[in-house]
Amino acid sequence: MKKSFSIDEFLKKYPYAKETISKNNIDINNLKEIYEDYIDYKSSYDNQAEFIANILRAKRMVHSVKSRIKDPSGLIEKVIRKTEDRRSKYGDDFEFTVNNYKNEINDLIGIRVIHIFKDQWQEIHNFIVKTWRVIEITANVRDGDNIDVFDDTNIEVRSKASGYRSVHYLVEFYPTNEKVIAEIQVRTIFEEGYGEIDHRLRYSHREIPEILQSNLLLFNRIVGSADEMASLINNLSKEWGEKEVNYRKIIENQQVEINKLKSKI
Repeated sequence: MKKSFSIDEFLKKYPYAKETISKNNIDINNLKEIYEDYIDYKSSYDNQAEFIANILRAKRMVHSVKSRIKDPSGLIEKVIRKTEDRRSKYGDDFEFTVNNYKNEINDLIGIRVIHIFKDQWQEIHNFIVKTWRVIEITANVRDGDNIDVFDDTNIEVRSKASGYRSVHYLVEFYPTNEKVIAEIQVRTIFEEGYGEIDHRLRYSHREIPEILQSNLLLFNRIVGSADEMASLINNLSKEWGEKEVNYRKIIENQQVEINKLKSKI
């Protein structure tokens, strides 16, 4: 039996949404219709998310891939939260409805691609832009980060005060006659760890206490240093491996010459 939307149950989980609903005069019936329509699409979105994830898992540079679809209550919370933003964009008459929410909420399908070393991003990026129609790319960085790697007019670089780092892609595809938009996030394994902790803290507190905020930023700097150190170790390993190959060739060539000289004696 399909679960119906209850505004009372919703407000128990998101009590702060009540003020936003009232302030923006949001129609509860629209929220109910969006919720129930999304429930109908849920299993289809699950399949599509896993399909995209499996394509990405096959790439050599990818360490791991996670897929998820948006929680129905989380969708309604975002619809409420984004109403004011959309009205500033489209006009005061804008309402989220069952007919437009799939185009306006772009992370109904979410894919997270994890790689180990920072320089592996470029190959993953190239694969994504060749495989799907990319409608938006956003690189989230921290102040002081080297952004030369994002020197592309199609990539919007945003500096996050929280220190959150990740490259986000909005891609569209047509598994049926209806367009589907998915968000693909690409980040290193260290950025993933920081992102998960940052996410949990921000959803646990409407406003992060100063002591948590300062320690979170300290942790962010440590994570950034770990990323740089991992890349340095990887580059040193590559250089050492190349030197070993060259030394072996020199020794092999020397042995060949020695054998030639022995044969002439």
